[in-house]
Amino acid sequence: MRWLAARRDPVVGSPASVTRTWYWSSRWLPQGWVDALRQLTLFAAAYYAYRIVRGIVEGQATVAFEHARWIVDAEKGIGLFFEPGLQHWAMGRSWLIDMADWTYLNSHFLLTSGFLIWLYLARNRAFYFVRNMFMIAMGLALIGYVLFPAAPPRLLPEWGFTDTVTNAVGPTQANTAKLLFNPYAAMPSMHVAFALMIAVPAIKVTATRALRWLWAAYPLYITLVVMVTANHFWLDAIAGGLVAAVSAYAAHAGLGRARPQAWAWRPMLEAEAAA
Repeated sequence: MRWLAARRDPVVGSPASVTRTWYWSSRWLPQGWVDALRQLTLFAAAYYAYRIVRGIVEGQATVAFEHARWIVDAEKGIGLFFEPGLQHWAMGRSWLIDMADWTYLNSHFLLTSGFLIWLYLARNRAFYFVRNMFMIAMGLALIGYVLFPAAPPRLLPEWGFTDTVTNAVGPTQANTAKLLFNPYAAMPSMHVAFALMIAVPAIKVTATRALRWLWAAYPLYITLVVMVTANHFWLDAIAGGLVAAVSAYAAHAGLGRARPQAWAWRPMLEAEAAA
């Protein structure tokens, strides 16, 4: 009887229990643990590449402020320098500013990461196209940050901007780099790029109409957020949209065609086959 009990309840940490835990836990992963760890490694590598670039960009603070003032001049030149007035309007509604600050600081971690995890688990065949799109976009962003470092509007009080992020969380937190959050990397706005790169796929893979409308509104909301918090100019947001568009095209026309069975947008292929 003791031998039977030992067979039923192996010692925790024994090779048999580890193997059993690995086997049963991998059953809810679409491609198993090896693939899941591979995806995690890719995003971790992108994060540390960003940290390296952040150090380079911080050494170009003077250039970053010059570029920010160039953006101001460009917007004034076409009569569309409206961000100070927009922020002033939003600051008259404290609930809006509080919500915008929270969204700016947390949307990457909660919404972007949460959507990618859900997509991997629930719509795995569509995940790899979106992953490739993100990798391309992050590479383009890093190149842009090195070639054109730009300070955010919140660091230009002489133009009427208020640093609501620092007021909300303190100077240490506000000026600490996180994933694609950098004091001198405002062009392009990757908040806007990320919002587009999760919203469009989400609309295509979501069956509920109400959720599709919410996802459609999400990039517009993020664009408002980055401007009323004075973290980006509208030109930064446009640049973020261009990065998203170029990345989607490259993932489709380049990588998707190179490995159609693995990297193409699978729901699109299924819809075409059904038609």
